[in-house]
Amino acid sequence: MSARAGGAGPASRVDVGRMIDEGDWSGYQKWIVLLVALTIVFDGIDNQLLGVVIPTLMGEWSVPRAAFAPVASLGYLGMMIGGAIAGLAGDRLGRRTALLGSVVLFGIMTVVAVLAASPMQLGILRGLAGIGLGGAMPNAAALAAEVVPLRNRPIAVTVTIVCVPLGATLAGLLGIRVLPLLGWRVLFILGGVVPIVAALLMTLALPESPRFLAKVPRRWPELSRTLRRMGHQVPADATFADATERAVAKASVKTLFTPEFRADTLPLWTAFFSCLLAVYLGFSWLTSLLTGAGFAPGTANTGITAFNLGGVVGALCGGWAIARFGSRAAMLTMTALAIAGALGLSAQTVAAGSPILPVIAMLAFTGAMINGVQTTMYALAAHVYPSSVRATGVGTAVSFGRSGAIVSGYAGAWTLDYGHGAFFGLIAASMAVTFVSLALVRRHVQPS
Repeated sequence: MSARAGGAGPASRVDVGRMIDEGDWSGYQKWIVLLVALTIVFDGIDNQLLGVVIPTLMGEWSVPRAAFAPVASLGYLGMMIGGAIAGLAGDRLGRRTALLGSVVLFGIMTVVAVLAASPMQLGILRGLAGIGLGGAMPNAAALAAEVVPLRNRPIAVTVTIVCVPLGATLAGLLGIRVLPLLGWRVLFILGGVVPIVAALLMTLALPESPRFLAKVPRRWPELSRTLRRMGHQVPADATFADATERAVAKASVKTLFTPEFRADTLPLWTAFFSCLLAVYLGFSWLTSLLTGAGFAPGTANTGITAFNLGGVVGALCGGWAIARFGSRAAMLTMTALAIAGALGLSAQTVAAGSPILPVIAMLAFTGAMINGVQTTMYALAAHVYPSSVRATGVGTAVSFGRSGAIVSGYAGAWTLDYGHGAFFGLIAASMAVTFVSLALVRRHVQPS
């Protein structure tokens, strides 16, 4: 019997997991991944907006750079809360529901942020937006992982999450054009209205995860329609199961610390913490570092754009390398190169009048490696946990990792007072912790 028949037996029982894992990657499945990835483009744009506008707000509100450390940290605290809540919601209510709800939330709060008149007001609103920003990614990773064949899962998840640095790149480019002409409020309005409209349209176009629907008998007609659109033959009287993944009675954080998962959960959480610390040091403070060194705002935005655009390339290469060589070899190599890049930046001269192109080139390389590791960690987390607890597993790992982002809000401002060498040295140290943590994970993706 062919894989595309899904293993339907005499009673027309269809194994959804086997059907998807062993089938083709159809055009409709690629369309689903594209839609999911688009939500993360918006997530990446909104993630980066604060870092882009901090230099402008420092002048408009006459406050020092350190005043924005609590603003950044409140946003990351919101992401930490959002990742945990939305991960559980994704496993209990559906990945699509939790994903689109998160997008609408961060879109609305980004628009409302234009009313802020002080760092504290902006911090509270960014914290609320962060709940949506943090909730989108684990559900996007789970949904992308569950609509494609097993052999294509690493690249599908990577293509989805790589849209964080891609969106951040777009935010930097928008900042270069929009800030001088229209101001930061228009930038925030664009960053909020567009995702709200897109999420409303996606309620009509984006299907729920087939693996999630297989657990909800009342939604089996919806599952049948989705599988047929994917190109599978589904009997009219089909019943469904997912026998390819380990069964978990109920999704909960406690499940992640059972003997089956604990040895992977702990190092995975540590890796997310240390890598997200490095990522958000770049996201939040690179623009301020370069402007503080005497470079023009346009040049500073070019630096953060290079860091993020390098991340897009690095993440895509990382997804390919995982499929080819397995996640252990690929991710440890990228982490080691990230450490080398950060140490190289700490040794470079970063000051007005010094050559900027070598700095931009090294930022692009280091961003490629750091963002490549961070992005492919979602694929690793989606591999570690089965579908019944996947959104919870990914969401809580990212949520814990957000505490690294919270630390970056203060650590970035502190290290910049000691110069760029201390700033990039902290990034190198964070990636060294990531290297050790990833080496300890047991369930790595195997080479194809």
